[in-house]
Amino acid sequence: MLLPFYLEAFWLRAGLFAMAAAIGAIGLNLLTGATGQLSLGHAFFLAIGAYGYCVFAGDPDAGVVGFGMPPLLAMVLAVLLAGAAGGIFSPIAGRLRGAYLGIATLALIFIGQHVLFNAHDLTGGYNGRSVPPLDILGFTFDNERVMVASVPFQAVEKLWYLGLILLVLGALFARGILRSRPGRAMNAIRDHRIAAGVMGVPVARYRGAVFIISSMYAGLAGVLLALIFQRTVPSYFGLILALEYLAMIVIGGLGTVGGAVLGAFFVTVIPQVLTRYSEALPLVSAPGTGGVAPGEVSRYLYGAAVVAAVLFLPGGLVRLPAVLRARRARRRAGTTDTGNMEVPS
Repeated sequence: MLLPFYLEAFWLRAGLFAMAAAIGAIGLNLLTGATGQLSLGHAFFLAIGAYGYCVFAGDPDAGVVGFGMPPLLAMVLAVLLAGAAGGIFSPIAGRLRGAYLGIATLALIFIGQHVLFNAHDLTGGYNGRSVPPLDILGFTFDNERVMVASVPFQAVEKLWYLGLILLVLGALFARGILRSRPGRAMNAIRDHRIAAGVMGVPVARYRGAVFIISSMYAGLAGVLLALIFQRTVPSYFGLILALEYLAMIVIGGLGTVGGAVLGAFFVTVIPQVLTRYSEALPLVSAPGTGGVAPGEVSRYLYGAAVVAAVLFLPGGLVRLPAVLRARRARRRAGTTDTGNMEVPS
């Protein structure tokens, strides 16, 4: 809670990006990890949240479409807009599964990229559009300095607390779903779809509902990302971002809230750390200087981590403490059994 008083802006910004990614990853984990629905279109709903907020809260006289709504209301409407987009797609999500759903959601990425680059009045085209600062009850999350205990608070420090609150609320809500009757039904659909249907679980309805919830999580993450960047750019919401979200939930742990958070921090913080310390790391350097760019190195690490998680740690990073404890227990049990062996006379 007190980190903004001690950490420099770089680490706070890295944490903010990780918290925004964690919110989106929790939503995707409800869909893919808990319900077993493969989605490659998560970045599409992040874009709807980000640009929806800009449209609802934007200045109508800024050369692009804007309704000038109060920022907090615009934030809520952007999340609902992402949920509505997920609702439009939910009948398809309720009937398709596996690779077929993945291919169908992949189409959303290409449709979204075409719209973002060409709908200049809405998105600003290639150059994107500026993001209005959030304002809650007269408190504005902008770069204007506010002194708190002799520490200057600007946009990063202010948004850090907002991101933390949204992440905690999102995690608690998702955890409540997974531990309740709907969560058990979702796991039954993932593991034994036909048996779940025979037991009376409305499979298509649950799949569609989870898709809508996942879309709303993505929309909220998109709004927070837009507030952090302070400018939305269409190229960011592409296929690479969708694949990074899949890497987050696989590395962190499928079907768990903690796994989504751990995976998001792993995938989000590594590129920023590599970029910051590229001069001190071997073979890593800025693009065009002869070494490997930090972004490329981070993707190699993601790939290696995904393979390692699938082969050696199927439960992801969230299961690592339990695995280590089990190994220590087996070693202690083996040592005890060896010590109790009788020596033949």
